[in-house]
Amino acid sequence: MILDYFSFSLHGLRQRKLRSWLTMIGIFIGIAAVVSLIGLGEGLRLAIISQFGFLGSDVLSVQAKGLGYAGPPGTAVTNPLTDDLAAKIQKIPGVEAAINRYIRTGTMEFNDKQQIGWAMSVSSGENRKLMETMLNLKAEQGRLLKDGDGRKVLLGKDFNEEAMFGKPIRAGDRVLISGIKYEVVGILEKKGSFLIDGGVFINEEPLLQDFGDTGEVNIIGVKVRDPDRIDQVKEDIEKLLRRERKVKVGEEDFEVQSPQQTLEALNSALFAVQLFVYIIAGISLIVGGIGISNTMYTAVLERTKEIGIQKAIGAKNSMIFAIFAIESGMLGMVGGIVGIAIGAGLAYGGAFFMRRALGAGIFQASVGPGLVLGALFFSFIIGMVAGLLPAYAASKMQPVDALRFAK
Repeated sequence: MILDYFSFSLHGLRQRKLRSWLTMIGIFIGIAAVVSLIGLGEGLRLAIISQFGFLGSDVLSVQAKGLGYAGPPGTAVTNPLTDDLAAKIQKIPGVEAAINRYIRTGTMEFNDKQQIGWAMSVSSGENRKLMETMLNLKAEQGRLLKDGDGRKVLLGKDFNEEAMFGKPIRAGDRVLISGIKYEVVGILEKKGSFLIDGGVFINEEPLLQDFGDTGEVNIIGVKVRDPDRIDQVKEDIEKLLRRERKVKVGEEDFEVQSPQQTLEALNSALFAVQLFVYIIAGISLIVGGIGISNTMYTAVLERTKEIGIQKAIGAKNSMIFAIFAIESGMLGMVGGIVGIAIGAGLAYGGAFFMRRALGAGIFQASVGPGLVLGALFFSFIIGMVAGLLPAYAASKMQPVDALRFAK
């Protein structure tokens, strides 16, 4: 019986092809907007989460406040951190280790091509092992850095691809960094994080020797013994830094953050953007629903004779109601299918062009089955709700009046 209802509804839509497609434009736009923008937002969220996912819940980062977009972390600041702070943070109860991280900008040259980037320091001794564990560093080619390595460098997986310098860099190759020759001892496994995959790692001693030691540090990485006490440790570090840097509460010129805090802030920002998208798309869907309702009222008037004949031969009110309700729902669902296809194309196409234009792999799209099924179900429900009143009006027609009214 249900299949018969769908067959009747599909027949009705085929008889009014042009009007049906015009009616579905509002649904196209609304669903396409939802799928494309949420797909881009979700892809961006997952890509950024992957940048921090390799860090555990027991890690804190300390850095001076500055223009985060002006360069590597800890740069473009008015009051940099000093390298003696790590030893003081190390003495705070609950801190397992505090490691200075130095970052230096420069140019890398290989295969007669140059790229501007930055190199990060690798500590020695026990701190080296701890940092390798925190970042889960493993070599795909060659080996990791070790104590005593002078002008040797460890590179992320991105340098092993042709796109960077026209041909892949491999373990054993030599590169120029700011005019100084370094030997590549290893290539890291791909982590899915631009911080690691695009990283240039040099032992702390040669890095400071070749690029200068100003007594300033870019980041202090803090490993907490008990993740459950991370909030207390964070508070103690902030108290220490206020005292050392002579600032009051609310006037901090530094940041103490965990990866989880960064992700929470990101999720809040993306939710605000997605909420705005929902509102805009909702308006479009309401307009589309009104269009479906108008079309279905017109269909009821055009098919008055058909309704009268169906009732005269025994069709019940519930059957007439179901046929028109399903027909309006199918209008919404077909509109949803087309909108999903358009939205997915816009999402993946937009991410592709942003990656090509900006050269940043972080731009991704993610149109998962949950989003597709949700959009499809929602569009069907919108169509059905919009057709309820016309379907009710059709079901309440008296067969004699319908046949008398029809011409």
